[in-house]
Amino acid sequence: MRRDSRLSRMLHVLIHMDRIDGAATSDQIAQMLGTNPVVVRRTMAGLRDDGYVHSEKGHGGGWVLTRPLSQITMLDIHRAIGNPGFFAVGVAVDHPECLVEQAVNSALGSAFDAAEKLLIEKFASVTLADLADEFDQRMAKIADKPTCELSR
Repeated sequence: MRRDSRLSRMLHVLIHMDRIDGAATSDQIAQMLGTNPVVVRRTMAGLRDDGYVHSEKGHGGGWVLTRPLSQITMLDIHRAIGNPGFFAVGVAVDHPECLVEQAVNSALGSAFDAAEKLLIEKFASVTLADLADEFDQRMAKIADKPTCELSR
């Protein structure tokens, strides 16, 4: 099963956007992510609609942040990209009348709910500035080796 990496990718992009002068074009972002600019525009639209980025058309245009990283949490971006599910596993609904299935689903559902609550709390407590600070610490250790396309 394929994992949904949109959250990770958008967190990555937003931190890069904070570090570059000017706007990042959909083409630049797509090249960094190894995807199509249309996919970038579609994903960034959710962030734009929620007020985290703004886009400018034409020469010199592209995507820019509308607020500092310290005012954006991982949960904000998770919601802006459509609240993708946290887990690839789920409960069975083949035989809802089956008492065994009901017992299994009850236990699994309870565990998934508790885990999701913890993830949401963690996502709400981590800002993109926190992630950028960790990046800075890592970068200081390898100062002469840029590792990502937009940081060059």
